[in-house]
Amino acid sequence: MINKKSIWFLTLFSLILVLSVYYITMPSELLISTNGNYTEEEPTTNITESTVLVALRLEAEEELLKEMENLQLILNGDGTIEEKNEAFDKMKQLNKNKGEEEKLENKIKEVHNLESFVKIKNNQIEITVKKDEFDSSLANNIMRTIQELYEEEKYITVKFVK
Repeated sequence: MINKKSIWFLTLFSLILVLSVYYITMPSELLISTNGNYTEEEPTTNITESTVLVALRLEAEEELLKEMENLQLILNGDGTIEEKNEAFDKMKQLNKNKGEEEKLENKIKEVHNLESFVKIKNNQIEITVKKDEFDSSLANNIMRTIQELYEEEKYITVKFVK
């Protein structure tokens, strides 16, 4: 059975997700604060991430939002208790996977100092790493690093992009 806390949690999570997608897609010119002392001669720091990784993140966020909306419709609809419980469990799993993906991206950044995108589907983990050239020993090391975090065996793939 779903209670008010769960609905509020899902509502707030969806709102945060939408705001984060908006923030990511916002032009960088809007993020620069302007004040009276700002001049064009001041040094600026450009922090860029691979456009491929950004595109993958946005695609994953959109897919997650669509799936969450569909599950929310089931929860708010006239379905049976089993259907609603199944939808709620699936939402919990989606949230858990999202957290796991971020944890794995941070682990790759921490251990290998590489920007990456991680997608978890059931027992499969797909990793896309920003690196100019393919390095099989690095791919093996990344797979070992990720597998060490799990007791059960995972099917891990590593792909390199520029």
